Amino acid sequence: MIDEIYRTESRRVLATLIRLLGDFDLAEEALHEAFAAATESWPREGIPDQPRAWLVSTGRFKAVDLLRRRARFAAASEELVRRSTEISSHNAARADDEIEDDRLRLIFTCCHPAIAPQVQIALTLREVCGLTTEEIASAFLTAPATMAQRLVRGKAKIRDAGIPVVIPEAAELPERLDSVLNVIYLVFNEGYSASSGESLTRRDLTEEAIRLGRLVVELLPDPEALGLLALMLLQESRRGARTNAAGDLILLEDQDRALWNRAQIVEGQTLVAQALMATHVGVYTIQAAMAAVHARAPSTAETDWAEIVALYDLLLNGQPSPVVELNRAVAVAMRDGPASGLSLIEALLARGELSDYHLAHAARADLLRRLHRLDEARAAYQQSLALVRQEPERRFLLARLASLG
Repeated sequence: MIDEIYRTESRRVLATLIRLLGDFDLAEEALHEAFAAATESWPREGIPDQPRAWLVSTGRFKAVDLLRRRARFAAASEELVRRSTEISSHNAARADDEIEDDRLRLIFTCCHPAIAPQVQIALTLREVCGLTTEEIASAFLTAPATMAQRLVRGKAKIRDAGIPVVIPEAAELPERLDSVLNVIYLVFNEGYSASSGESLTRRDLTEEAIRLGRLVVELLPDPEALGLLALMLLQESRRGARTNAAGDLILLEDQDRALWNRAQIVEGQTLVAQALMATHVGVYTIQAAMAAVHARAPSTAETDWAEIVALYDLLLNGQPSPVVELNRAVAVAMRDGPASGLSLIEALLARGELSDYHLAHAARADLLRRLHRLDEARAAYQQSLALVRQEPERRFLLARLASLG
């Protein structure tokens, strides 16, 4: 039971401790001390009615103990009182306007403009969502040591600059929104298609990203915030059809669409319609519009692939990237045939930007298979297998390779 509480509550408790203590490392230590205390006392005394509040309170006391043991108690406790008073008065003054959620406060803190964008994202994924340094490094194709340095720099910047863990004032929100939306979507993507491990998805991360997306929309109903929430809901609606009972991957074309979550689809489509009414349509709204096309299609064959390609063209204008080009090439293959898509993917791979991206080789292998160029398809599947880090994808590629004989 304590393990389950740690899984569901630890990041909430950490976010609150960071706000109260103003120090990431001290809060992390206090969190672990609090759970260690729970492991000792809860089996004897029972789990409290409000375990999160108990952990926060215990963590604060443990932090004071930690400071005392470091012989810095007097000066540090005075600083803690000052910070707590500042934050309490700020929150009380805006109690009617702000969202009472420490993780959202922490996201805005990690996305402060004084922090470099690449550090903002890494710091939020680590501190708010609990991804390991290795998971974050994998998601960004970066060495773990490099990512660890970014995290240290980010925490030091927040501490040294005295950046408070609060929701920004209304005038500051727009400039911070892009970074916040980017972080939330990266959290969602790690949950929707985990970068490594035994499971294809991590429901805790997708649910957390959607929850945070709703909070942002409530705080600032910007069209792109609506578009992102719509995109996450429409993608998450397919969860029940994306794997079988054994956890194996099922491609979109083979999914049982009766298993798609209709309530999430309806909500997502409504949000897309609202976001498309804006004068400027952003990248999340475009992607949500694509997901809506898939959601209304009875099957892969009946999908409006011409509209999908046109939306990818729009997306490339706003967000040029080799991964978007790869996805567009797959859509072109569905619209015009595998040979057309293959030529685009091979040109993309020849540029070298996706040479270490397993999905690029997997997409090429699939189109070669459809063209009955089986020897080349085998080689491409082998290239993808050498790069894949997720177990369900590895099993899928092995099955496709075996099917070639």
